[in-house]
Amino acid sequence: MIHYTACPFCSDTRIQQKFPVKDYTVTGELFDVYECKACTGAFTQNIPVQAEVGKYYASASYVSHSETKDGLVNKLYHAVRTRTLRKKRKMLQQLTGMDKGSLLDVGCGTGAFLATMLQAGWDATGLEPDETARKNAQELYQVQPLPSLEIFNLPAQQYDAITMWHVLEHVHQLHEYIDQLKKLLKPSGKIIIAVPNYTAADAKHYKAYWAAYDVPRHLYHFSPDSMKNLMELHGMQVLEYKPMWFDSFYVSMLSEQYKNGKGNLIAAFFRGLFSNMNAMGNHKKCSSVIYVIGK
Repeated sequence: MIHYTACPFCSDTRIQQKFPVKDYTVTGELFDVYECKACTGAFTQNIPVQAEVGKYYASASYVSHSETKDGLVNKLYHAVRTRTLRKKRKMLQQLTGMDKGSLLDVGCGTGAFLATMLQAGWDATGLEPDETARKNAQELYQVQPLPSLEIFNLPAQQYDAITMWHVLEHVHQLHEYIDQLKKLLKPSGKIIIAVPNYTAADAKHYKAYWAAYDVPRHLYHFSPDSMKNLMELHGMQVLEYKPMWFDSFYVSMLSEQYKNGKGNLIAAFFRGLFSNMNAMGNHKKCSSVIYVIGK
């Protein structure tokens, strides 16, 4: 078990409990979420050490590892994903200014985005810690991700783009990973990190029921300010903030299930819509934010 006496983002000791959050996916255990008053980063307290966290991913409903289509929420996730994969490819090409280049996809899951970029002609490498997900990637998409620890064996300044789609919140070695990402990136390259935003309107509404807390799998809970501060600590900067509009609806559907014991599609739709409307003029307010980072 890891107990923090200082913020894992900035090392400030001004941390305090927000509320306990339940693991709705696997164990039903409660974990306290804490917040740092200095950098506004939040984190899950008393998390399992890396060697013991695997059991919290052992669920057939964990869609990024299993590709399950069971249940309405997962069916909707897959229905939207084809479109979002296209949008991610186009975004990457626009941000790098390249139709084809070298890509590292960290935490690639079952390999859907990795396969999309390979088909587009990119020299793409995937990393994934979960052995089952790696096997599924090979069976489903004929791609072969490497184990995640291989990130520390890759050559420096190799990649035009490095992506982490809802991955950084899972990484125990937070600062070591960010240092390594910086090392692997070409001087003009871009790091693209998507994470939930616990300061979004839907998070404030659902509070401890907000599905994107996803304890204890999500070790950290980012605000835009905490991400900016974290990257500056490592000599990088956030260049752009981009929205992930669908996430507010997906997270709200799960949050309704957690809060009321059943999914209320109408309530979830309007909660997600309200959250997106609140972020229309400021993408830092989105339920999930894509951070475009450069050296």
